[in-house]
Amino acid sequence: EDLQWLQDNGYTTVLPRELAAGEPLPEKPVLITFDDGYRSNYNLAFPIFQEFEAKVVISVMVYMQDHAASDFVTWAMCREMIDSGLIEIGSHTYLLHNLDERGGSFDPEGTNGVQRKPEETDEAFQTRVLDDIQLSYDLIAEKLEQPPIFFAYPFGLTEPDADKLIQELFPVTAVTLPKTADLSDGLYDLPRQTVTMNKSLDSILNPPLKTVVKAKIKDFFGLS
Repeated sequence: EDLQWLQDNGYTTVLPRELAAGEPLPEKPVLITFDDGYRSNYNLAFPIFQEFEAKVVISVMVYMQDHAASDFVTWAMCREMIDSGLIEIGSHTYLLHNLDERGGSFDPEGTNGVQRKPEETDEAFQTRVLDDIQLSYDLIAEKLEQPPIFFAYPFGLTEPDADKLIQELFPVTAVTLPKTADLSDGLYDLPRQTVTMNKSLDSILNPPLKTVVKAKIKDFFGLS
């Protein structure tokens, strides 16, 4: 239904590589992103993407492909989707999506994703975070024979000490700030609107005028 709505309302899906290349964009471009790389992205969603010829970027937690986790897409599935010309595979880090005793869940009392731990040494941060990000990039490039363009921050959380490496590796990055991206601000830390079963695309992409005005006032005055 969402893809049909986009089609009916004149939206055109684009890929991160098109943004990075600076290619002219259609009048109403939209970037569709999936995080984590669940097997359902291939089994359920991919046939629908093909039906609508929709372009999508799927950011994988590379540990899952490296260990052939049954609930996640395999490298072979990734290659098949890439070969369609519709799908790009991005990085969601290797092991940094709290894939430990936290089971991938956000820890409100702890350090999440690429965030630096309090009092963590440069050497420890290099090993735990920066080497992890580099490994995710290297494995995607090796297994899929093309380097990833897109990086989705786990839990949408950035880390100044990781920015240099991430921006050296990935031309396009995204967080989870619920706003529509303005490409005049660059291609790093793009905000993203979360789409759920309980929220229509019409309410996201065609918000009431009063909501738009309020948002612009908040932006102007730097309000949260």
